[in-house]
Amino acid sequence: MKNIKVLGSGCANCKATLKLIEEAATAANVEIELEKVEDIAKIMAYGVMSTPGVVIDDKVVHAGGIPDRKTVDSWL
Repeated sequence: MKNIKVLGSGCANCKATLKLIEEAATAANVEIELEKVEDIAKIMAYGVMSTPGVVIDDKVVHAGGIPDRKTVDSWL
């Protein structure tokens, strides 16, 4: 099971990214552990300066803007 974290303060793009990942995982029938990280210190610890950021298994795979669906599918 992949551990996926969406880093962001709770903005609309962060919420949309969270929903997109949930929908993609459900469609692909992939079990994930999805976590929302809003603590600025934790976000900065990953080196993410623009949100939303996406971290999969402790590796930053995306920062800034909503990723497209094909990209999310490739992560799963």
